[in-house]
Formats: sequence, structure tokens, C-alpha cells
Amino acid sequence: MPSSTPPAASVMLGRVVLPFAAGYFLSYLYRTVNAVLAPEIGRAIHLDGSDIGLMTGIYFMTFAAAQLPLGILLDRFGPRRVEGILLCFAAAGAFAFSLADSVPALVVGRALVGFGVSSCLMAALKANVQFFPPQRIPLMNGIILGAGGLGAIAATAPVQAALQLTDWRGVYAGVAVLTLGAAAFLWLTAPDRPQAPGAGGLRTQIAEVGEIYRNPGFWRIAPATMLSMGSFMSIQGLWAGPWLRDVAGFTPAQSATGLTVMAAAMALGYLSVGAMAERLERLGIPPVTQGAIGMGLHVLALAAMAAGWDAAPLALAAFYGLTGTACSINYAVLTRRFPLRLAGRVNTSLNLTIFVAAFIIQWGLGALIGLWDKVDGRWPPVAWAAGLGVPAVITLLALIWQIPACRAEKP
Repeated sequence: MPSSTPPAASVMLGRVVLPFAAGYFLSYLYRTVNAVLAPEIGRAIHLDGSDIGLMTGIYFMTFAAAQLPLGILLDRFGPRRVEGILLCFAAAGAFAFSLADSVPALVVGRALVGFGVSSCLMAALKANVQFFPPQRIPLMNGIILGAGGLGAIAATAPVQAALQLTDWRGVYAGVAVLTLGAAAFLWLTAPDRPQAPGAGGLRTQIAEVGEIYRNPGFWRIAPATMLSMGSFMSIQGLWAGPWLRDVAGFTPAQSATGLTVMAAAMALGYLSVGAMAERLERLGIPPVTQGAIGMGLHVLALAAMAAGWDAAPLALAAFYGLTGTACSINYAVLTRRFPLRLAGRVNTSLNLTIFVAAFIIQWGLGALIGLWDKVDGRWPPVAWAAGLGVPAVITLLALIWQIPACRAEKP
């Protein structure tokens, strides 16, 4: 017979937050690890710029494809079961990737990985809502997002160090084993909480997703969010490493350090965005405006990279990582504009646009940069000016489009 006494906060931290944080840690590790491993993979299997972009970016496409049904699955079966099963697909994809000997095989492996980790953030956010009081949710969400930042850090210098002991195949096989362990930890540790049946059946739930996408307010904010986050994920997760090599002139070890600095700044950014939002709103700066300012600074960082500014590459990497998290506040901004019963689907609907953008940008950057031939194993500065300048310009245009939403929202 279950006890009527609520579990201690420390118990719930261990049973809810940590298992889901482990999943999101791995999700971000998978997302960014190819920034270090791509040169190693390219030496084993011939890859041009487009191949590198497709191999890594397909993760975003399968991730995006899972978002709309994911909200319904989480509501029906609960975050523990959905994420626990999907993580097994991620492990299978990582094993397949480690055995690949051609571009199609690499793409299939990464596609399975993207599908397998597609629930890691959304399941964690839902679990936090189920098991913690409203006043504690921002902190719990911050821990989850911070775990993702730690995963990005683990994908940089630690992976570079692991390459002294094994090759890229061994790294992927090792992470696959860790993923199976995380799935078991989640399945055996996290509790379930039965949900009250939602209003309407499947047809109604799908129709309500359509209402979200037809809402003009959604499309006033979503474009800047999807372009800012999409370009950040695609560059931080793959193209930042080659940029540090080609433009900053870094060695592989120095590039790994630069990526570590960028990931650490990103982790700090995720932890601080939510903590600062409430205080800034009390000072009269609404969250939508906070996000717009942060995204504007992020465009400046990207423009500096496109311009080839290499006076202080590590400082630029930190600034790029820190400001890349600013758009995450728009999850909360958009959920405020819809009924509470749609909150989960609003988040997954926004997530879908972000990951579609990330896939297009990551693959597109590879195709665009690849238009120029490498010189001594490096793409020329003009290739990077074009490749990074395009997302900087279109994100700036989307921010201009968002200005009316900033003016309309009252603190």
C-alpha cells in the first residue's frame, strides 16, 4: 500500500531528475560528438562536406520527425516508459554507426540515434511537471538543461583524450554501452504517475496541434527561435571544430579545448537563462524581449566567426556558446500564449521546427562550404564567410520579424 507521505526532495531528485538528466546528457553528447570525430571518420571513410553534413545532420531530421507523436505518447504511456524504450534505439544506432563502412551505413546509424534520443528533453520536462511543485520546476529544468551542457563538454576534450586509447568506432561503441546503462537506470529507478485522460481522442489531439501551427502568434516567435537554436546546434555540434582548425589555426587538441570552452559556456547559459528570467521580468523586461536581446548578441557572435575574427578564438567560442542558449526562453514564452492543456504539444511543435532547421542548416552548411576546395586540408576563409554568414543574416531577419511580439508583451 503506497504511503500518503510525499517522498523527500532528495529522494525525488535521485529517482526523477538524475535518471532523466543522464538521458539528456547522452542526447547532447551524441549531438555534438561528431565535431571532434568527423576528421577521424573522414580518414576511414571518404567524406566530402555534404557527406559530413548529412551524416551528422540526419540526427536532427529523425529527432524532428518524432516530436509530434512524442507528445501524445508521453501523455499516454508516461516519460519513464517512452524514454526507456527509445534509448535502446539510440544504443542500437550507435552500435550500427561504430560498424559502418560507408556513408549510407553512417547515415542509418545516426538516424537511429536521433530517433532514440528524441524524447530525452521533453520526457524530462514532463516528469518534472508530474513530480515537483510549480515553484521548483525552473530549478529542476535547469538541472536537466545543465546536464545537456555537461554532455556537450564530454563530447569535446574527453572524447579527444579517448582517441588516444581507441578510435572513433570504439568511442561510439562505448557510448552505446553507456546508453543501454542509462536506459536500465531510468526504467528501474524513475516512478510512474498515472495521468487523467486527456480531453478528446487522438483525432482531437492532432487537430489541436494544427491549431498551434495556425496561430499567428506562434509564427511571430518561432522563426527566430528555430533559426537561432537550429544554427547553434548545427555549428556547435559539428562545424565549430573545423572553424577552429581552418580559421583560428588550431591543432586538434586546441580545437577540442575550444569546443570544451564553448560547451561549458553553453551549460552556464542554460542554467542562468531561467534563473535570470523572473528577476528581469520584475524589472520590466518581458521574457520575449530577453530572448530577442540574447539572440541578437548570438547573431553578433556568429557574424564575427563568419568575418574570420581570430584575435581571441577562445573568448569568441565562449561568447558564442553562452548566447546560443538565449532562445531557450521561448519555450516558456509560447506556452504562456496557449491553454495549459496544450503546453506539451506547444513545446514539441516548437521542437519540430528547431530540429528541421538544424538538419537543413547542418547539411546546407556542408554543401555550401564544400563548394570551395580545401587548401592543405583546410577550407578557405571565403567558404566560412559564406557558410556562417547565411544563417547570421536570416536569423537577423527573423529577429526583425519578432519585434512586434516584443512590443506587444507586457512584463
